[in-house]
Amino acid sequence: MPELPEVEALRDFLTAHAVGRRVERALPVAISVLKTYDPPLEALAGRTVTAVGRYGKFLDLDADGLHLVVHLARAGWLRWYDTLPAGPPRPGKGPLALRVALADGAGFDLTEAGTRKSLAAYLVHDPALVPGVARLGPDPLADGFGRQELAALLAGERRQIKGALRDQSLIAGIGNAYSDEILHVARMSPFKPVDRLTDEEITTLYEAVRTTLTDAVERSRGLAAGSLKAEKKTGMRVHGRTGEPCPVCGDTVREVSFADSSLQYCATCQTGGKVLADRRMSKLLK
Repeated sequence: MPELPEVEALRDFLTAHAVGRRVERALPVAISVLKTYDPPLEALAGRTVTAVGRYGKFLDLDADGLHLVVHLARAGWLRWYDTLPAGPPRPGKGPLALRVALADGAGFDLTEAGTRKSLAAYLVHDPALVPGVARLGPDPLADGFGRQELAALLAGERRQIKGALRDQSLIAGIGNAYSDEILHVARMSPFKPVDRLTDEEITTLYEAVRTTLTDAVERSRGLAAGSLKAEKKTGMRVHGRTGEPCPVCGDTVREVSFADSSLQYCATCQTGGKVLADRRMSKLLK
């Protein structure tokens, strides 16, 4: 799933490639992709892209005050073309969800792999009208987001730290992958209860959030949209690296599986050597 660093890199890419260009048309290809109907998508035609923004994992294309807001979900992506393929896109079972054509022949496709279609696009006059944007917590890379702000957000929380970091209404933009990375940097168990964090651990967690996300953004900056997925994968320390050696201590990276996701961690670095129970395997053995 694209998370804050990848969406921020896409924002940079579209700012450099789309701002100042006029929209020729926007065509929904998948029936489920467009979540709004007023204003109609045809209203984008003839407008100039004036800015590109980001709200957590949401990408915002501002075309003369009309906002195309996109959430790429788990398997969505943006594919840029200096020259769009000839002919209109055909609806079907392929990955193409929506195409934006610019007047000079360039443009981009929004695509989504797999059969579970969750990619969402909204055309609104104000991004705050998108429910997912309206409920977002603060951006962890915002200038005003400091250690005290994180401590205030975590105050009163009773859940595990992994779940808290992924809650978009608490902190915007962190998902499954970067929560694994942050907790590895912080040397903290994903199952540690938030209400047991000491002041020192909150400081450590804050620094891990900022450095992990900032480093990921910097690694992605300037890359073409098509290269961002590969950069994300190569930059991971533990996420998606089950069975590989931990880059810090050399212990084997382990995994805990759930119904529709999994987390990765290093027992030596994060849990004092304790191997966490794999919930899926535990059920199978019962």
